[in-house]
Formats: sequence, C-alpha cells, structure tokens
Amino acid sequence: MEEPYKPEPGKLLKDIYVPSDLKKLKPEQLQQVCDELREFIIDMVSVHGGHFGASLGVIELTVALHYTYNTPDDKIIWDVGHQAYGHKILTGRREEFHTNRKYQGLSGFPKRSESEYDTFGVGHSSTSISAGLGMAIARDLDKSDKKVVSVIGDGAMTGGMAFEALNNAGALESDMLVVLNDNNMSIDPNVGALKEYLAEITTSKTFNKMRDEIYDLLGHFKSAGDKMRKVASKLERAMTAAITPGALFQALGFKYYGPVDGHNVDALRRHLEDLRTVSGPKLLHIVTVKGKGFAPAEREQTKWHAQSSPFDKITGQPLSASQRSTSQPPKYQDVFGDALVELAEENEDIVAITPAMPSGSSLWPMMNRFPNRAFDVGIAEQHAVTFAAGLATQGKKAFAALYSTFLQRGYDQVIHDVAVQNLPVVFCIDRAGLVGADGPTHHGLYDISYLRALPNMVVSSPMNEQELRDMLYAASKYNNAAWAVRYPRGRSTGMDVRKEFRDVELGKGRIIADGEKVAILSFGPIGNYVLDARTELQKEGITPGHFDMRFAKPLDTELIDHVLSNYDKIITIEDGTKLGGFGSAVAEYVAEQGVAVPVKIMGVPDRIVEHGTQRQLHDEVGIGPDGIIDEVKKAMGVLVE
Repeated sequence: MEEPYKPEPGKLLKDIYVPSDLKKLKPEQLQQVCDELREFIIDMVSVHGGHFGASLGVIELTVALHYTYNTPDDKIIWDVGHQAYGHKILTGRREEFHTNRKYQGLSGFPKRSESEYDTFGVGHSSTSISAGLGMAIARDLDKSDKKVVSVIGDGAMTGGMAFEALNNAGALESDMLVVLNDNNMSIDPNVGALKEYLAEITTSKTFNKMRDEIYDLLGHFKSAGDKMRKVASKLERAMTAAITPGALFQALGFKYYGPVDGHNVDALRRHLEDLRTVSGPKLLHIVTVKGKGFAPAEREQTKWHAQSSPFDKITGQPLSASQRSTSQPPKYQDVFGDALVELAEENEDIVAITPAMPSGSSLWPMMNRFPNRAFDVGIAEQHAVTFAAGLATQGKKAFAALYSTFLQRGYDQVIHDVAVQNLPVVFCIDRAGLVGADGPTHHGLYDISYLRALPNMVVSSPMNEQELRDMLYAASKYNNAAWAVRYPRGRSTGMDVRKEFRDVELGKGRIIADGEKVAILSFGPIGNYVLDARTELQKEGITPGHFDMRFAKPLDTELIDHVLSNYDKIITIEDGTKLGGFGSAVAEYVAEQGVAVPVKIMGVPDRIVEHGTQRQLHDEVGIGPDGIIDEVKKAMGVLVE
C-alpha cells in the first residue's frame, strides 16, 4: 500500500511536537514558526483537502496563544473549529495530520476525545464564550489559577448565543479573555449591522491614534503602582466609550482592547502577555485576512473556505481531472437553487432566507436575481426561522434554506413560531443524512424524527433531482401546513430532468418495482442504493419489491396497505437515525393495523458516527448496497456469509 503524502516540516516546526517545545524558542523566532506552519498547512491541504482559509488567517494568533499560555492547563476554546488546524499541528498531531478528515483519522474540528488540548468540541459556531465562561466559573469554584481564552471568529460573533454569553460573562465578572478574530467572513462575507460596527472601529483613525497613546501610557505606568494603573485604566475606558463603537463590549462588562493587527505575531504576543495580568472579562479585537499567505485564497475567500480536491500550491489551480470535468451531475443544492429562481419568476410572493450559507445552500442565484426577496441573516438560525414565520403571516411564501444540523439550532422556533401557528413555511433541508468528512457535528441525522413529531408539518424527501424540483413546486403552492424537503450533500443522479414542474400529490409515494415476499420502502435518495442492490439480487433470482415513499409525514397508508396485502416482510431504509424516523412511522402504522408483518428498520444506529466519505459511512452503518443485499437475503431466509 502506498504511503500517504506527508510534507516535510520546516527547520523550527520539525522540533515542535507540543507547545512546551514552542516555548523554548526566542520571541524573534516566532515569525519563522508562523511561516513554516502556514507552508505546512498549504502543503497538506493541497494534497489531502480540508478547510483552508480560516486556519491560514489565525496562524499568528495560534502561535502567540500557545507561546503565551500554559496549555493544556490554560484553556483555549476555538469557535467554528475549522480555524484550528495550526492548533492541532502544534499540539501533538503533526505526524498524523495527513489523516485529517479521513475515515478513522483525525477530526477536522477540535474534539475532546482526541486531545487534552482540545478543551471543547466545536463544529458549529458561537459557542466558545459560553463554554469558556463555564470553564472560568468552574476554575473560580476550584480556586485555581488557570487562564481561559475563547477565540471567536469567522462570522461566529453574528450568532445570538455569543451575545447571550457576553452579557452573562460581563455580569459575572469572572476572569476570561475573548479574542474576536475579525476577518469579515464566515463562509460567505459577513452581513448585518455588526459587520458595519466592527468596520467603523477598524477604520477610525482618531480612535486608533488615541488607543495607541493610551496603550503606551498603560505600559509606562506598569512600574508606577496599582493606583496609577487604575487611573490610566479608567482614562482608557472613558475615552474608549466616548469615541469608539468598542463601547458596545464595554457596556456588556468587558474591557476592550484593539483593534490590533492579527498577523503581527510579536505584537500579539506582547498584547497577550499584558492581558494575562489584567483581571476580569476582556476582549481583544484582532483584524485578520482569511486565507492569509496564499494569494488565491486571499482573493477568493468563499471559494477557498475549504478544498476537497488536490490543487497546485503555487497557483491554486486544480490538479484533479474530476474537478475540471463539466459532465458531472449537478449537486442537489444547485438543483434546489435553480428551481427556486424558476419558481420565484412565476410567484412574486416567494422569498428566501438562509443563515450565513448562501454558497452552501446555493441561494446566490436567487440573491442575484431577486436581491430584495432573498436574505442572508448571518449565523442566526433561530432568527431565520422566526423571520420566515413573520413573512408567512403576511402572505409571503418563505423558503428557509438551512443545513439539517443547523436547523436543530432553531428547533424551538420551528415548534412555537411555525407549527403552533400553522404557518406554511417551506424548510429546504440541505446536507440531510450522513455528510462525510465534516463528521458528527454536521451529520443531518435527526430532522426526520424531530420534525415528524410536530403537528402542522409535512416531511418529505425526493429520490432524485426531478422529484426535488417537483416537491419544491408542490410546496410553493401548499398553504395548509409547513413543508420540509430534505436532500443530501453531494451530486444528484444525473438523470434527464424535464424543464416543466409537475405537482406531487401530498403524502403519496410511488411503486418503483413490484416483487416477491420482501418489500423495501425507501425514503429519499438512499433509494438509489436500493436500485443498485436490487440489480445484484436479481442476478441470484431474488426480486424484492421497491417503493419510493417520498413522505415520512403524512404516510402513504394506501401504498403500505398494498404492501401488507402482497408481501411477507417489510424493510424500511432512510439516511437518518433509526429512532423515531421514517421506519418508525411505518412500524407504528403496521402495529396499529394489527397485521403480523415484521418490519426491519434500516437507518443510522443510536450512536455517534464519526467522519469519512459518505459511502464509507453508509457502508459502516449497513445502509449501503451491500447492507441492503444482506438484509433482503436474511428476510428471504438465504444464508449470508
């Protein structure tokens, strides 16, 4: 077996295995470490893929933090964990970093079970200040002297939870540092008033000059005793409140410092060393460039948020033939995005909402065609759902495009603001099912279960891109309840798609193929594995029936009755948790009929599934074609090896 590519670390980096090794260096050597660390990440990702721009933007901060603080005793919590590649490499995982995001390899995000340096698991955003405050209060209760640093950036400050935590932390007055990594980006450019607020700070020449003078003054007063330092600190707070929007953080109870250049490692080190001696809640505002040090990533930050295929580490040009191919089927998200524009052309009441994912959810076509009817609300899923509900109360047809894993963050609003009020919001649920290399924080496994439990909610999933287009059309005309349409990450089937839309009858599935003895009821694109499995089974004279159910709620009970009358056993399959999902719905109905037809539920088991390719994970949990073949044979009484 060929050895995986491992780039050679630089002269200084090769001897840094843990932060204590970094601390052996002189301060003037840290810039070289940064350069070598940045080059190592570019080398690695150019071959193996992974998140990219965010980690390049915090190289200097990462080095300065681990040089200044005594990790792992001191706690560093990373928000939106794709910033943490440099952190992982400096904390004992350089030799294994080629396995990053690969099956059974390192996670692409900080993970507590992976390293003692990963203090908190972070795949989603806006959690670091809350978690950091919890650690700080625990430290206070234990009467220890650990330091706590929460690094929040890449758009995470637009999440409401971050401000809830700031408000609480300021009131509790526990000693902690928040580093605001201000790069004006999440995956797409940041939006909203906060973006303008921070921009005003960073471009105010008057404030910057005054800030520098006050900071120098504080430095001179270090040897003059606590009383003089307190006077200088009061002067700083008063002047800051008078002339800068940094007063927002001061009003929340934080001492504000910044903005400072996030790519000057020596300045960062000095600021961090100084702030170690300042008690209470503090916020250091640093300004960085996402993709720093790799020109293509600096120019096109959204495109270079992450890379899945090899690229030339000098030019950025793709090396993968598949990436250059124009014959690949479209991604499901793009099928959705194009269909939405077509529907919006015909229905002026259609509006679209996404929480900071116009690229990931393919809403850019809608935003470009109808800029007044498409809204990026920032990393704010709760707000996105209730915003959609408010639009729906006024007769607008709101399409809320969210990843399945992110919709979880707005679940209370789905219940209280949509379902209870019976508002016909359309939830377009992307990345449903096992998503692959992003792993457990991003798998979309629970939406069928958590939505099926709600009144006034339709739960559907297309088997292919034609059905996706038609379901969106049907949902755009349906006003009796909310309608959820779920579809997976990745490419569609490549089928020939007709241009015109056709209605999909609510709660009605379709017969793919009748058969004998065993009926397979599939929900969503996982049904394409059933097609593959059935082809192989037919070679052995085994012909199960196959039914594309389309709806987990309402169920097509007529079609299930047909199955109960003609088959001895039922197998259900879904790309979601087995608990409470589509299979459970079928089993509940069969039990209610009092019919002695066994139901085998195939889905994701009740455990955390790690990362890998989608196919690897489907096979691991037994819902790939081979797993389907085995289950059909068992149901038929055929011996399985």
